[in-house]
Amino acid sequence: MRTTSIADDYLWFCEQVKRKTGLDLQQYKRPQMERRLRSMADRVGAHNLEEYWAVLERDAQQFAYFIDRITINVSELFRNPEKFEELRQVILPQLRRLSSSLKVWSAGCSYGAEPYSLAILLEEMRPLSYQILATDVDESILSKAKEGFFAPEDMRNVSPEWKQKYFIQQGNRYQVKPELKRNIIFRKHNLLADPFETGFHLIVCRNVVIYFTEEAKDRLYVRFFQSLVPGGVLFVGSTERIFNYREIGYEMPLSFFYRKPAMELRRVA
Repeated sequence: MRTTSIADDYLWFCEQVKRKTGLDLQQYKRPQMERRLRSMADRVGAHNLEEYWAVLERDAQQFAYFIDRITINVSELFRNPEKFEELRQVILPQLRRLSSSLKVWSAGCSYGAEPYSLAILLEEMRPLSYQILATDVDESILSKAKEGFFAPEDMRNVSPEWKQKYFIQQGNRYQVKPELKRNIIFRKHNLLADPFETGFHLIVCRNVVIYFTEEAKDRLYVRFFQSLVPGGVLFVGSTERIFNYREIGYEMPLSFFYRKPAMELRRVA
C-alpha cells in the first residue's frame, strides 16, 4: 500500500478543505471525523487523504458528495415530535408574550425539514407574524431546502390535517405549498466562522454540533446566547445537552431548551 509523503495527512487535508470552502474540520472531534474521511477515501480507491484530495479536486460530483456527508444532512419534519410538542405548547406561547413578531433562526437547516416544521407551528399561531432565517454551510443542500420536496419517511410525524393544509402530494413525494415558504429566508452560513445576526427570539440548532469539539461547542453556545433577545430560547438536539449552561448565563425551562433570562415577560397588546 502506498503511504502519503505528508507527515500528518489528516491535518494537511483539513487545511485544504478550509482553504477551498472555509469549513474548519479541526473544530470537529478528530477520531470521528478522521474515521469518516478515511472511509470515504477507501470508497473511491484512495490509499490516503492526499490521494483523496486529488480525487475531490478533479471530480465535482465526488466533492459534492463529500460536502454532503461531512455536513451530516439527516433530518425529518418534527424530528423528536415530543420536543416539538413542548415547543408548541410551552415555549412558543411564552415567546409570543415577548413580541407579536418573532424572529427565528434554524441553524444547520439541512434540506429544510426543520424550518418548515417551525413554519407550520408558527402559521398555526396566526395572527402572530414571524420570519425564519434558515442557514446551512452546504449550498447544494440549501437548494434542495428551497425546493421543499420530502419523501414519505420525512413526513411520518406530520398529521394528516397538516399534510393536507401545507403540502401538495406529487406521486410518492410531498411538496411544501408556497404560502409556507413566504416567511423563510435560506442563506449559506458557516457556524464556525461567519458573523451571527442578533435579535432572535428562538434559535433552533439540533443534531448539528454532535461532532464538534467541546471548545467549539462552548464558543457556539456563547454566540447563540449573544444572538438571543432577553427571554429568547435556544432549542438543541436530544443528544446535545449543555452541561455548563448556567456558566454561560442560560436558564433551562425544559430539557434541551435554554433561555436567556429576561427581567419580566410582558404580554403584547
